[in-house]
Amino acid sequence: VHSPSIIRHLVSNKSVSKVLLAMPSASHSRRQQILLELEPLAVQILTLPAMADLVSGKKQYSDIKEVDVEDLLGRDAIAPRADLMSSNIQDKVVMVTGAGGSIGSELCRQILKLSPNKLVLFELSEFALYSIEKELSGLQYQGIEIVPIMGSVQRISRLKTVMESFKVQTVYHAAAYKHVPLVEHNVIEGIRNNVYGTLYTAQAAIAAKVETFVLISTDKAVRPTNVMGTTKRMAELVLQSLAKEQDVTRFCMVRFGNVLGSSGSVVPLFRKQIAAGGPITVTHPEITRYFMTIPEASQLVIQAGAMGKGGDVFVLDMGDSVKIVDLATKMIHLSGFSVQNSSYLAGDISITFSGLRPGEKLYEELLIGDNVTGTEHERIMTANEIMLPWSELKEILGKLDKACHDVNHEEIRNILLTTPTSFSPSDGICDLVWAVRNGDKNQSTVVNLVS
Repeated sequence: VHSPSIIRHLVSNKSVSKVLLAMPSASHSRRQQILLELEPLAVQILTLPAMADLVSGKKQYSDIKEVDVEDLLGRDAIAPRADLMSSNIQDKVVMVTGAGGSIGSELCRQILKLSPNKLVLFELSEFALYSIEKELSGLQYQGIEIVPIMGSVQRISRLKTVMESFKVQTVYHAAAYKHVPLVEHNVIEGIRNNVYGTLYTAQAAIAAKVETFVLISTDKAVRPTNVMGTTKRMAELVLQSLAKEQDVTRFCMVRFGNVLGSSGSVVPLFRKQIAAGGPITVTHPEITRYFMTIPEASQLVIQAGAMGKGGDVFVLDMGDSVKIVDLATKMIHLSGFSVQNSSYLAGDISITFSGLRPGEKLYEELLIGDNVTGTEHERIMTANEIMLPWSELKEILGKLDKACHDVNHEEIRNILLTTPTSFSPSDGICDLVWAVRNGDKNQSTVVNLVS
């Protein structure tokens, strides 16, 4: 066991290939400081479990694992406020849509700790629902009924029946299509699920007299360059309008960036590529993203939801943005390998650049405009947004619904451009069905429509 101050000397003099980080109680920022010193040495870094976990039997010595990526980011999560965490959950019937997804499943784990009366899991995927229900049932929270419900947020009758039958009081709406290129290639389904799925879930909540409704939104809804982000901004507009239209259900929405380890995240992809010997693929050398751990994001969503007064758009403090190529380089080094490039051909793993995907931004933003105010929570802010009266938005939604029904992609694009979402597409229409119907079997041609 050695002090970090002499590790560099030991690595070079003793031909060290692995370093075990035995500091489980150290903060992320402290571990990041040490990792930054170790990273250029290209030795494999592994972490040991806490001694308390070893003694209690929760962990074994074989549980040595790769360094947590959050340690690379150096962000310390702050302890959640108990009053905000329990406000909408304790002794209440809570429903999570998209309960089997990355955020939805973590919300369920956090909710169970807060003693709800009942937790309704609403999920489209049979396997995802089976998996999360089995996991949560194994946690053995006494007296809390877990209700696994299969269903789609595109069926308002199913939503309404479930909410009314179980007397749901709080809804966390996490169900959405979130993968940017896939939504670009499947525009109508993205709109149906993200816009109308939110509309139907919200209308069902009002009909069932749900007290609080929290939408999980995204930084990609800010000045969106892709259809996915635009559909999430329209989902926000729906809730903003409905919040002013009635006083039965309190609506709010929470925006945050990428979560570490979620489905589609670069982190598990990079680990897989490193294990295969490379190369690591990054879309662009300058691309950056905000990152947050899934537990912290879920806790902040719950706390923000408790602060909402109606129609609030909350923005989470995501810390500093991360350059993806730097993250890839650090992950290569901390796995014990060196980066192969033009100046170091003997390196182990190369980084290749594949080009920005359809609708992808170089930089994500979390706010619209500068009219942002703080809240009682240091990592939660509110953004003051443009909104539409329900009468006006309802007309737009009717036209969009017809355009989707008619498979009229040109009209869909026009509606998305003229609705006040700040949509500024980086590509033309990329929908795969549209491309084939227009004679482009290679999907290489897109139509460019500008506002």
